Amino acid sequence: MNEMEERSITQTYGKTVYTDEGFLFGRVQDVVLGKYALQGWVVGIPPESVLKKAVPTVKAVVVPHKAVKAAGDIILISSKLEVPQPSSGEKESEAK
Repeated sequence: MNEMEERSITQTYGKTVYTDEGFLFGRVQDVVLGKYALQGWVVGIPPESVLKKAVPTVKAVVVPHKAVKAAGDIILISSKLEVPQPSSGEKESEAK
C-alpha cells in the first residue's frame, strides 16, 4: 500500500531545493499561504546557487507551489520557471 505521508509545513523549513536538472537552487525559508491552500515557497538563495550565478543580487525568491514537482528529504522544482516581468505601468509607479 502506497500512502502519502503527511508532514507539517514547518518540517520543510531548511530543506534544500534543487531544480529537476540537478542544480542547487536554495533552501526553504518560509511558505506563502492563500485562503485555502499553499501558494508558494520562500526560498533563500545561497552563493553557490545556480540562480545566484545568474542574478548576483538575489537573496530570496517565491517559487509558485505549482512549480514544485516533489517534496521529501529535498524539494524538487521545475527548471522551467517563468519569472514575471514588471509591466511598464508598474515601473512608472515605482519611480514616482
